Amino acid sequence: MLPAVFADDDLAQRFVGGLDDVIAPLLNVLDCLDAYFDPALAPADFTGWLGTWVGAETDGTEPEARLRAAVAAAAGLHRVRGTRHGLAEAVRLAFGVEPVISESGGADWNARPLGPFPGEPRPRLHVTVRLPEPTPADTHRLDRLVAAARPAHMPYSVEVTAAERTPER
Repeated sequence: MLPAVFADDDLAQRFVGGLDDVIAPLLNVLDCLDAYFDPALAPADFTGWLGTWVGAETDGTEPEARLRAAVAAAAGLHRVRGTRHGLAEAVRLAFGVEPVISESGGADWNARPLGPFPGEPRPRLHVTVRLPEPTPADTHRLDRLVAAARPAHMPYSVEVTAAERTPER
C-alpha cells in the first residue's frame, strides 16, 4: 500500500513491517471488539474485569464456566435483588449448588380486617449450602454473598455443610 518510491526501498519495507507487528494486534482487537462485551466470547481475564462493570458477585476463584454464567446473569440479578429468588440464584451461580433458604416472612390476603399476620413476628433469614468438600473460606464467601443479596433490614445467618455422598456401586 506504499507509494512506488517506497515499495522498492528495503529500509522502508522493514520499517513498515515493524509497524505491522505493533499495530496488527490493535486492529485485531478493534475488529473483534463486540466479542469482548459478551461473557460467552470474551477472553477469561477480560470476563473477570467485565464482571466488575456489571456488579457480578464473583471472587476470582470460580471455574471459568461459572464465572461466565455469573457475569452474564448479573444484570438480571439486580432486578430481583433482595428477594428469595434473587438470593437463591446468586448463591447458585457462586457455588454451583441450590441453597436451602428459610425465612420468617410471608404474604397473605384476608377479606376480614385485623386478621392474623402471616409469617413470624421477628424477621430472620437462614441460608444453608451443601458442598462436596466445604472449607472455612466457603462460609466466609457465603456470608459476604448473603449480606450483599439479602433484604437490607433482614438479620441473617449462614451455614455451609458437607453434602451427603451417595455410595458408589
